[in-house]
Amino acid sequence: MLRNAQVVNTLTGTIREGDVALHGGVIAGVGRYDAALETIDLEGAYLMPALIDGHTHIESSMLHPARYAEAVVPRGTLTLITDLHEIANVCGIEGIAFCMRWSHRLPLDMRFMAPSCVPASPLESSGSMIGPAEIGDLLTKPDVIGLGEMMNYPGVLAGLPDVLEKLDAADGLPIDGHAPGLRGNDLNAYLAAGIMSDHECTTLEEALEKLHKGMHLMIREGSSEKNLETLLPAVAYDTQGRCMFVVDDRSAADLVHEGDLDHVVRRAISLGLEPVRALQLATINPARYFRLHDRGCISPGKVAHLITVRDLHRFDVDLVFHQGRLVAQGGKPRFTLPEGPLELADTVHIAPLTRAALDVTRTSGEFPVIELVPGQIVTRKRMDTPGISGNSFVSDTTRDILKLAVIERHHATGNVGKGFVSGFGLRRGALASSVAHDSHNVVCVGVTDDDIIGAVEALVRNRGGLVAFADGEVKAALPLPIAGLLSPEPLATVLESQKHVEEAARSLGTLPPAPFSLLSFVALPVIPELRVTDLGVVDVTQFRVIA
Repeated sequence: MLRNAQVVNTLTGTIREGDVALHGGVIAGVGRYDAALETIDLEGAYLMPALIDGHTHIESSMLHPARYAEAVVPRGTLTLITDLHEIANVCGIEGIAFCMRWSHRLPLDMRFMAPSCVPASPLESSGSMIGPAEIGDLLTKPDVIGLGEMMNYPGVLAGLPDVLEKLDAADGLPIDGHAPGLRGNDLNAYLAAGIMSDHECTTLEEALEKLHKGMHLMIREGSSEKNLETLLPAVAYDTQGRCMFVVDDRSAADLVHEGDLDHVVRRAISLGLEPVRALQLATINPARYFRLHDRGCISPGKVAHLITVRDLHRFDVDLVFHQGRLVAQGGKPRFTLPEGPLELADTVHIAPLTRAALDVTRTSGEFPVIELVPGQIVTRKRMDTPGISGNSFVSDTTRDILKLAVIERHHATGNVGKGFVSGFGLRRGALASSVAHDSHNVVCVGVTDDDIIGAVEALVRNRGGLVAFADGEVKAALPLPIAGLLSPEPLATVLESQKHVEEAARSLGTLPPAPFSLLSFVALPVIPELRVTDLGVVDVTQFRVIA
């Protein structure tokens, strides 16, 4: 029995004093009780349902699933809905199965959305393919509860048969969307295909249109994409039931220093949202959308996933109960992490990289340049003239135009896409990463071709990860041997390595915040306007390779 609680009711938006009886991992009753086999006196703390993250990619933390649980469970997240299209684009069904196996060994309930875009686009080379038949098979598994974000919105609008077959396979289940900037009749067509939510809104007007047309609004506050302050005014009396908080992509450093979904709730409260309503957007609302009817509130028969806080406005999570068992207290885990062998550790296979493969032949006209947008993952297309050396276009650090290379790393095909990017601020050296949404080929931005080659070769030796390279040597690296995406090391070790590689990157010029996070998105050909994949420079609005 949890005695003397201020019980927060997310069904009614009220708070009442009382006791909560637990049995067999389930809430047996809420009221007043006189006796129990075990009693914990909460001494007036607020007791509330544990948090539910409605949309996240755990791979973005770069942590093994067990290490991820170690980071988020003490923060009060006990249910997460994850779309594993990152690891699935590298390892296919086996990548999903890897995370599923671990989810059953941890005090963290993972529910999975079948990845709809593996590969994310025909404009890049993926490590695997999940078609309509595989989607149908995944949806028969008990932990798979819907179809993951349909990033290929041009394919939906064009009525591509395989895209529509995937949507049909998930008919009657939650189907998540991904439609940045989609408005008007194009949005109508996208919704008519059965898509139900969106987490890519960046303006209030876009969010309101999508809400008014029946979508569920996922208000995202992640590590690189921060939309909460802009979109919070969309949470009104008539819309709040179809709004929820999500993190989408959250780095290990942010998980430790700021928190997980608890950080989003705290920030929403600081921006003026009433605390109980903020809690509803992180509990009962996602539970209803995803049809998880056994959680999201404190009532008899619901799973005993519970958290306590002392101050609703500070929202610092203290006690965390998973199925009625105390698993964290004061921000520290109280559970032992299971052990297992290193899995999925041989996934970086590239053909020998040469200067000739990196050459960009000079043309008489201008060349498309990716222009980064501060604080966003969308980019702008800019026509410009990079630096010139003989018959080649090269980097020009005086104008912050740098060469960008994307190297296919799944089947050693030798594909190398080359382009240029403005906004990284490198003055020397190169940054390389095997984390490159969504196909996760090797992406590298550098001042010279020798810098790019040195950084990529170091990354291959580490079996994936992040590398800062300059002056002919590795300045710092974070190895990610699991699918080239995740580390099996303890959280503190990963953070230390990440800190060193970020510091090394910043020493190479005037770089924007989270440069490796930005680098991971410049190869994503489903976010406007311009990207580079292993097939070349992609104009996303035209949905084709243009250079």
